[in-house]
Amino acid sequence: MKTGDSVFDRYAPEYDAWFDTHKATYAAQLALLRRAIPTGGRALEVGVGSGRFAGPLGIPHGLDPSPALLAMARQRGVETVQGLGECLPYHDGTFDYVLMMTVICYVEDIGLSFHEAFRVLRPSGIIIVAFLEKDGEIAVRERAREPKGRFLHHARFLTADAVTAALTEAGCSEVAMVHNRKGFCIITARKG
Repeated sequence: MKTGDSVFDRYAPEYDAWFDTHKATYAAQLALLRRAIPTGGRALEVGVGSGRFAGPLGIPHGLDPSPALLAMARQRGVETVQGLGECLPYHDGTFDYVLMMTVICYVEDIGLSFHEAFRVLRPSGIIIVAFLEKDGEIAVRERAREPKGRFLHHARFLTADAVTAALTEAGCSEVAMVHNRKGFCIITARKG
């Protein structure tokens, strides 16, 4: 998703409020991510949004194209940078792990975003990619919903196979599905 005036900027409070109105889903996602991310180390969330995941998961760095959402993430204690996943403004080998939580369906070029995440990882670093799988129960339900949701209307869902292939193409090894329930997937991959 491009920087500037996006649906996420125009409706940032509505986006952030979703987590309060869907507390059980949000709590379940946090619990699953806690099991998938490493303990300790320097971390970045690409597509940090309002910081709803980075904050509670202790991820100190976040990148997002939306200034409005970045302001909310800063209030949750996240050090933020405005930018795109396809062009990360960090040095090579900066992070021990990179989280991409439901952001890949909004990036312009998934392959380039994975190459960039791979680049900023230290040797043996880990990428954690959480997403709604194309043709998974959740994505199918959301696509059928009328009227279309303001945010998911812009999403481009991918299969787990496509995500795995893109991670492998980016140079990652040990690509593994660590969770897939109703089409909410978490895939991890290692640099090395």
